[in-house]
Amino acid sequence: MLRLDPPLPVTTPKGAGLAHVLIDYGAEHDLVWVVFQDTGECWSWRNQDIRAQANVTMGRKI
Repeated sequence: MLRLDPPLPVTTPKGAGLAHVLIDYGAEHDLVWVVFQDTGECWSWRNQDIRAQANVTMGRKI
């Protein structure tokens, strides 16, 4: 388990949010991201379900 400091802005199937924790259960499992959505909800997402938010400064125009 890794606490992300600062939290990472991500896009999930439920919209934008901030990833606060990354959980690694081992080689046989997906990474799990704990994300507080902009709506205030807290969800856990598999690695394949999230994407980094757009960041023009960093050249990421998603």
